[in-house]
Order: sequence, then C-alpha cells, then structure tokens
Amino acid sequence: MKNILGAFLCTLLLWGGTVPPAGAEGVKRGWEVDLSKLAFDFNSTEVKNAAAYQDFSQARLTADSQTAVRGLLNASADYHARHYLWSNELLLDYGRTKIRPVDDETIVNENADQILFTTGYTQRLWNIPNLLGGFEMGPFANLGYETEFTKPEDAPRKRVLRATAGVKLFEGKYLKSLFAAVVGERDYTYSPTSNKLAWEAGFKIEQPLREGVKAQYEVLFRDYLSESERVQTDLDYEFSADARLEVQLYKNLYLAPFVSYYTAQAKYFGKRGENVYVGVSLSFSHLFKAAEVVEQ
Repeated sequence: MKNILGAFLCTLLLWGGTVPPAGAEGVKRGWEVDLSKLAFDFNSTEVKNAAAYQDFSQARLTADSQTAVRGLLNASADYHARHYLWSNELLLDYGRTKIRPVDDETIVNENADQILFTTGYTQRLWNIPNLLGGFEMGPFANLGYETEFTKPEDAPRKRVLRATAGVKLFEGKYLKSLFAAVVGERDYTYSPTSNKLAWEAGFKIEQPLREGVKAQYEVLFRDYLSESERVQTDLDYEFSADARLEVQLYKNLYLAPFVSYYTAQAKYFGKRGENVYVGVSLSFSHLFKAAEVVEQ
C-alpha cells in the first residue's frame, strides 16, 4: 500500500511540474506590477458656537465637531514563471477619528494602523482547469514584516517578522487564494523578543456579477499554539473577514460599500475583543506593467 501511495504521489509531482497554469486563452509570463487599490475615506463635521445652542433640539447645532479619515494602499509586483510564482505585496492602512467636544478636551482615536510587506515563492505543481472556474495548486513559503505608522500611547510599536509555509490554491477565475499554513513569528515588540508558533488558514474569492460590478470576500484565521516569552498582550487566536461590492464608476475609479469584521481572544484573560467597520470606499487602481500572455 505504501509503495502504491508513493508511486501515485510521484506521478502527481511529475505531472504537476509539467502542466502549464490554468487559463484557456493563455498563461502569464514575466513581471506584473499592479496598484490594486488606493482608497480614501474622509468625512468632517465642523460646528461653531455649539455651547450657546445646547438647549436647542437641533442636532446640527449642538453636535461635536469631528473629522474622520482613512487611507489604504495595496500594491503588488509579481513574477510569473512556468513552474513558479514570485509575489511581492505592500499593504498600507491608516485611519483616525478626531472628536472635538464642546466643553472637553479633543479625543483622537486610531481605527486602523498597519504596514505589511510580504514576499513569497509558490511552486506551480497542479493545474485543475474544470473545477470552480479553474485554479492552480502548490506549496508556498512567505516572509513578511508587519509594523505600524504611529506608536500607541501606552504600548511599544508593533514589530513582527513572520515566516509562513503551507499549501494553497491560487490564480483561479473565482478562487484567488485558499490556503492552510504553519506560521513562525519573531516578535520584536517587547523585550526580550518572543518566538511564536501558529497555524493559519484563509481564502479570497472574487465573484463577477455583471459588467463593472464584482463582489469580493476575504477571510483569515490564525491560531497561536506557543510562545517563548509570556506577555499579557499575547493572543490565543484572531479572525478577520471583509466583504465588499466594487462598482466601476469610470475606468479605474470604483465605489465600494463594504463591511469589515475583526475579533481576537487574549490568551490570559477571558473577554474577546471585536471591531466592526461598515462604510463606503472610493478607490483607484492601475496596472503599471502587465505580464505577457503566451499560448499554452
């Protein structure tokens, strides 16, 4: 039985290594550089002489002045070869809200703060063209660094070096990514640094609804198994989900209503934290360099 299983796996590896990527009209070769999303959300309320109108039942005169802003940039540079994909991604996400109460000090809250750079190698082993719109499958390994723009007031700046290795389905018509992986982290946020072990899984799906309209769904779950240094802010697990409907307004300009959900459980106390963010985003995308498409 072991010999039969070994022979079967060897056959799959050899077959997968010679099969070109999915796609009836051709396959990608060479560099592709893409600004996949540059989004900006902004709203401001400025109220003057609000203290004099506190007894009036008119919210537009008695409200607190406030400004909310959030910006997101997601860019990638990928090299497509016959047997592998080298991917590089940069994610910048920052948002803050400033509230100016009538008779109190100004309050500033950050609702997003992340800088994430990831580079990774994916081996193209198998091509499944007739399932779920077609996709490829193979092992992958990523190396990433995560930090933030501003240091929290009562905590050090987040600095995490993260290595990931696993198997994923990718570059499908609908299924852009589906993966499971082992994660090793070197957390430099606190001293001494901590080595952490985790596993994670996630997916990203795109569903075209009609011309100029598509739905996007993205989910990530990470479960921490162990750490070399015990810190009160260690997480037991974290989960994030994002759903949005992108509507093309004009060429590369999109309007996207969305809902984002994040939850995490601390390892050393029982209350679970949650964050729900609902909004509408105006975004821009641009393909700087397209990979060459060649016939199979």
